[in-house]
Amino acid sequence: MKRVLNSALIVVISFCLVAVFSLGGCSKKAEETKVEVKEVVKVEVIEVAKEDIKVGAILAVTGPASFLGGPEARTLEMMVEEINANGGINGSKIDLIIKDSGANPEKAISFTKQLIEEDKVFAILGPSTSGETMKIKNIVEEAEMLLVSCAAAEVIVNPVAKYVFKTPQKDSHAVQKIYSTMNDLGITKIAVLTGNTGFGNAGKGQLEKAAPEFGIEILESEVYDKKSTDLSAVVAKLMANKDIQAVVNWSIVPAQGILAKNMRQAGWDVPLFQSHGFGNVKYVEVGGAAAEGIIFPAGRLLVAEDLPDSNPQKALLIKYKNDYESKYDDKVSTFGGHAYDALTILVAALEIAGTDKAKVRDAIENMQGVAGTAGVFNFSAEDHNGLDINSFVMLTVKDGKFAKYPGFDKKAG
Repeated sequence: MKRVLNSALIVVISFCLVAVFSLGGCSKKAEETKVEVKEVVKVEVIEVAKEDIKVGAILAVTGPASFLGGPEARTLEMMVEEINANGGINGSKIDLIIKDSGANPEKAISFTKQLIEEDKVFAILGPSTSGETMKIKNIVEEAEMLLVSCAAAEVIVNPVAKYVFKTPQKDSHAVQKIYSTMNDLGITKIAVLTGNTGFGNAGKGQLEKAAPEFGIEILESEVYDKKSTDLSAVVAKLMANKDIQAVVNWSIVPAQGILAKNMRQAGWDVPLFQSHGFGNVKYVEVGGAAAEGIIFPAGRLLVAEDLPDSNPQKALLIKYKNDYESKYDDKVSTFGGHAYDALTILVAALEIAGTDKAKVRDAIENMQGVAGTAGVFNFSAEDHNGLDINSFVMLTVKDGKFAKYPGFDKKAG
């Protein structure tokens, strides 16, 4: 953008006038001295606009994981609009490039290469699912491309990869919260159901690993297809085992609500626990009345209004919730929150380190006390998730809505 500086013009004219009067005062022949200003030079200053910061996002906006990717994409669009309207990051606007993977790992791989090689983005947010994230983890690491995943499986950051971070809480912590609640209820014998996704497989491993520590015995374990629309056959099989006291389901697909419906239709009223992948009220809507009483771990976003004012997350949770729901006429979810946290962390690092990618990576790894929707993040070289078990609370479904479960804020450790 070019600007003509009027002040510079005044300086030029003033210089010429001074010259006229000076000549007139220093010579006896001042009246014969003629100073003619033939041309006024306009001084132009070119203001160079700062380059946009390209940020890629691979999200399951459509497909079986759209309950995750849809809120994530809308959240990022809303945040980028606000950031750019307020002047951007250190004067640079964000150029957000969203790729809809449909939760397809092969598409995630293709989009990752495209964002790195063609779009030349500064960083990538997402993917929405654990399976996709694991497929691109090595690609981004080899390219030294910053990745802040919105997926939950602990294997994303364990073992640590230098350029890979994630914002959802750890699945091992979710398991511990579930099993601790079972201990309080006197439940010791359970059935485990998992979807055949990266998230489901990771959760199954964590459930099996932690069971002995909490005195839990897994009597039955079933894996179902992520596209399942009816789990009544699985429910019938599990019901035949009369020793089962509760069921844990670990998935991120609509089958979460379908399972609840099939269980209640069959007259099976044992407690149903879900993973932290249940944090979208749309899953409740799928289950209808059968979703009542479901118990699951989640961040505090879903019950933000019930938090004390002293909670370090409350203000941002309320703002995000109000902004999102008023803009999109849609209930906020923990999944949109994962995207909120991913961009918040990236922006904070950019404000500290500028656009030197290595320094931004270091800034994230050394970030401490950053409040997000999932909890308060404290990263380190050994921990690229940055959340502890107390980022989780226990929630339930009451009257078709999310509500605090008794002892929901019980501290661990």
